[in-house]
Parts: sequence; structure tokens; C-alpha cells
Amino acid sequence: MDTSDLRLAVILASTRPRRRGASVAAWVMDQTRTRDARYELIDLKDHPLPILDEPAAASTGEYAHEHTRAWAAVIEPYDGFVFVTPEYNHSLPAGLKNAIDYLWAEWLDKAGALVTYGNGGGLRSGEQLRTVLSAVGIAHVRPQVVLMNRTDFDGYAATPSVHHEHGLTGMLADLELWAAAMRGVRAAR
Repeated sequence: MDTSDLRLAVILASTRPRRRGASVAAWVMDQTRTRDARYELIDLKDHPLPILDEPAAASTGEYAHEHTRAWAAVIEPYDGFVFVTPEYNHSLPAGLKNAIDYLWAEWLDKAGALVTYGNGGGLRSGEQLRTVLSAVGIAHVRPQVVLMNRTDFDGYAATPSVHHEHGLTGMLADLELWAAAMRGVRAAR
């Protein structure tokens, strides 16, 4: 399957001043350079959104605020997403949940994949994120890359093993297949 026309985003979910996520996202982006699909980085730190303040539900598509319309314009062109997210207090970061909640149609019938990290590998964050992604209509692939703070980082720098590189390669291949398939789903709507 030709995936060269796919446009995929790596979403860096942590917005903390000191964060491991930047090095994880850089590692993911580095691994995408040899792929046919086009990957771009979206750092949520560059898109600060207030706590959800839209008067209408996102599913109406009636965005009252310019910050929502700007965020929608960022997300809309992509066919799929790699969410690079930590686990904070057994859950996903509030900024990521907020950014997802702002939109509906821009997420609907697209593909998603997860790279999680934390003391427990970000597994609970990933589980909760899958529920949220399902609710907005993102078809998420089964493989997930899981990085442990104690073994896969040197301080704040990610040091994933070859085993993680293989896992990421397989996950990205699945994401690209699903992203291509979801184009057909969007066209049929």
C-alpha cells in the first residue's frame, strides 16, 4: 500500500517546563525519517488552550472562540496521530485531555498510536487515553511503545533500546495502514 501521501502528526502531550517527553518525541521523529509517510511534530506547549470554554459541544462543529478554530485548523489536515504521553498520577496529562475535548470532526475516523512513559511505563495513561480516543472516533492500533523512567532514560534524555525501536517500527507500520484505511471510512461518511 502506498503511504507516501499520508500526513501524520506526533503529538507531544507534556507541557511541563522540565519534561522527558521532548526527548521521546525527538526519538519518535528520528525513527519516522526513513518512512514514506510524512510525519510532523505538534507540541501542545505551542498551542496553549484554556480549560474548555466552548459554549456548544464539539460535535456540533460550532466553535465560538478563535483559539478553538486555530486548534481545529492544526489538527484537521492529518490522517493520524502518534500520542507521546507521560502518566501523571495514574492518568493522562490534563492538557492532552483538554486538547482532545475541544474538537470532534477533526479527530473523527482517523488513526492513532501511543508511545507512553513513566514510572510504570505510562500504561494507565495509555489505557485511559484509548478510552478517550475511542470516544472521539480515533481508531487506535493495538501495539504501544512503553518506556520506563528507570530503565529507558538517562535523566531526562530517552535512551530506548533496540527492542523499542523494533516495536516503534511495527507500530508505525500499523498506524500507516490504519490511517490509509480510515481515509476510506471518512470518504464513505
